[in-house]
Formats: sequence, structure tokens, C-alpha cells
Amino acid sequence: MAKSESRTQDASTPVVWLLTDSKPGHRNQLKGLGNRLRVLTGASTYWVDASAMKIPLWRAVLGSPPRMQESLPRPDLVVAAGSGTHRLLLALRKLRGSRSLVIMKPAFPLSLVSGALIPAHDRVHPGPRVLLTEGVLNTITPLARITEKREALLLIGGPSPHFDWDDDVVLGQISHLIGHYPDWRWTISTSRRTPEPMRERLDEMAGLRITVVHPDETHEDWLSHQLSASRAVWVTPDSMSMVCEAATSGVPTGLFELPARSGSRVVEGVERLVRSGYVAQWTDHASVMAGRADHDRSLWEANRAARWISSSVATNPLLSPRVAPWPSNCGGRVRSIFSCQYTGRVPPPSGKSCRCENSFSN
Repeated sequence: MAKSESRTQDASTPVVWLLTDSKPGHRNQLKGLGNRLRVLTGASTYWVDASAMKIPLWRAVLGSPPRMQESLPRPDLVVAAGSGTHRLLLALRKLRGSRSLVIMKPAFPLSLVSGALIPAHDRVHPGPRVLLTEGVLNTITPLARITEKREALLLIGGPSPHFDWDDDVVLGQISHLIGHYPDWRWTISTSRRTPEPMRERLDEMAGLRITVVHPDETHEDWLSHQLSASRAVWVTPDSMSMVCEAATSGVPTGLFELPARSGSRVVEGVERLVRSGYVAQWTDHASVMAGRADHDRSLWEANRAARWISSSVATNPLLSPRVAPWPSNCGGRVRSIFSCQYTGRVPPPSGKSCRCENSFSN
């Protein structure tokens, strides 16, 4: 089932399909990019649930598009995130007049798609069709102003393959912060990976200055609202998504300290963010709480990616505003974002029908 998050569709509006496997982290990346494409290019975005479609391998290999929902307008750009979307993306890659883009490093050769957005810690060589991102895309928008109220947000994850999780260690650091800053208010948010014993011990800390919130008590925009009300954020480093969301907000962000496991690309990505000054280590908690400028750089990779996709700097932009409908000799049927084979981006010669290979009819 396709779902539109578009403004009113017209001939000059680029169409972007967002292929989702319905996993929250992957959907969040797609939504963040889609939001910025809508703002920067006027694109209309349409969600396509790839998990509901069974794509045979031969379609992916040959680039043979399956029958799609008739209400979907022909795309100018198809974007996918998550391995569960890759067969559908590859099957659609030869769709006339459209480009294909993958988010995160895929198992298939990058030469099969028009472009890729890949975290730098995935160790892929950059190129004209590959944009390396710092961390992962998300839906957070940098704040224009950080609140002066002494309120802090703590984002707590759980066991992962990347760090050695220890309830006592994390609880000790939380208690240290609360004890050293008694005049602050604290909101502690757990995740689906937070161990139940940890949740119970956090619940015991709740009081006048401490609010504990669990995932089933939040809504889609809860995090962005909470970040806007916070003067400092602390995040366990096991979740790259949580770290990047906090850093993107521009709120001073610090990381709880957990032993890192060797060889983890996520650990490498988190360390890159620390070295670049986007987030601070636990040992630098005083500067985070003071809001000093040592770590005041903010990420906005969804915006950077959207600009890269639509940039005229690229020799062949992945997405640009569509050409307005051709005059009457084309019957108003052409909706191509690319140039006509006759004269580029101007109407074809009078009396001749448009034979632009990227056009399609209403």
C-alpha cells in the first residue's frame, strides 16, 4: 500500500518513492531525507511498503519492474533503505525516466543504482555517485535556539554487538549527573532494547525532578519536542541513531561511557563524531552541562544529502524540478525532469511531437 506525504501534485513537482521495510530506524532515515527533498525541491513523496511485496530474484537481476499500485505517479527518484527493500529497488532501477538511490551500504554492487548515501564508517570509497555521511540520516531539524532552562534529556539504549552493556555502570553515571547538578530537571527515556531490570531501577528513581519515559509512552514527534525543551543531552553510545538525532538538534550532547568492542563499524562511527566535535565524551561532562562551545558543531546530514541529490554541482543531478508541460503539440502529456532529445529543456520544434525517451503520458 502506498501512502503519500506530498503537497498537491502538478506537472512541475518531482515524484519520489520511498521504499520501506517498516523497520523504525530505516523508515526514520527515509523520512528525514524525504522531508528535506520536499522542502528543497518541492518533491511529492510516496511511501511504498516493500515488505508487503514478494519480488522474485529474477526481477531484481534483470531490472524488471513489477506491477505497482495504479494510483502511484511515475517516480523521478526511487529511494530505499534496508536490505528488505533491495530486490524491489533493483527491479525498479530501469524504470523509464527515474533514478534509483540506496541508503546505507548494500550487499549488491553500487554500479547497479544511480546513487548511494552511505555512512563514512562503512568504509566505502567516495565517488561522484556516492555521498559519505557522518552517521545516519534522521528527521531532527537543528534548533534555532537552545533553551536556557536547566533541563536535560537522557537517552538510554541497551545491549548491542558494539559495546559491552552494564546496567550498574550506566546507572552509576546517571546518578553521578543527577547528584552533581541538583538544580536540574531530568527526563530519562528508555528504548525497546533497555533490559527490564534496568527499566525497573530507573522507575524507582522517578520523582519531582526526574521523569522516566518508556517507548510505549511516547509518540512520533516526542523526541523532537523533548530535544527542543532540553539544554543538554546524554546518550548511551550503543545506538548510532540516538547519537545522531541528539547531535543534529544542536543541543550540547555527551556520551555515557561503555567499553567498546573491537572491529565494530558503529564504534568507529561514534568515535568519528567525537573526533569531529559533534558529541563529547563522558570525561568532558562539565562542558556539556555548561553548554560551552567545545562541542557545538551540529549535524544535518538529511539536509546535506537532499542538497547533494538535487545539486547542479553534480554533472547529472539525481533529482531536479521537472520541466513545465510542453505546448499543445505534445498535448500537455510530457512530465519529464530530464531534457527533450531535440532541444534540451525547451519545447521541441513546432509541428513535431516530443519523442523524449524519458517522457510518459497521463
